[in-house]
Amino acid sequence: QLQASGGGSVQAGGSLRLSCAASRRMFSNNGMGWFRQVPGKEREFVGAISWNGDRTYYADSVKGRFTVSRDNAKNALYLQMNSLKPEDTAVYYCAAARYAAATTDRAHYNYWGQGTLVTVSS
Repeated sequence: QLQASGGGSVQAGGSLRLSCAASRRMFSNNGMGWFRQVPGKEREFVGAISWNGDRTYYADSVKGRFTVSRDNAKNALYLQMNSLKPEDTAVYYCAAARYAAATTDRAHYNYWGQGTLVTVSS
C-alpha cells in the first residue's frame, strides 16, 4: 500500500529525492512521515507532514537539509535530501499516520512502506 523509491548511493554533499506512492484510501486524509533505520538501532523519526501540507516537523539532525512535501492529487509523498552526510546512511521508510495531523511519534503510524536504502559515502 506504500511504496518507497529513490534511494541509492551518493557522495557526501550530494542530494537525493525519495518518493512514496500510496493508495488514496490511506493517503488523502492522513498525516505522513519519513523514518530511517540503521542495523542495530531503532527506527528514528526524520520528517512529517500534515494531511494538507500546512504543517511539517523535522528531526534536529536533518533540519535545514531535508524537506518533506506531498502531492495529494498524485497520492505521493516526497523527501528532498540535500547536503547529505555519511551519518544519513540508512534504510528510509515512509509511513501513514492514524491522524490527519503531522506527528513525530512512531506509535501514531499504522502503515509502513518497505523501505529504500540510502548510502552516503565520504
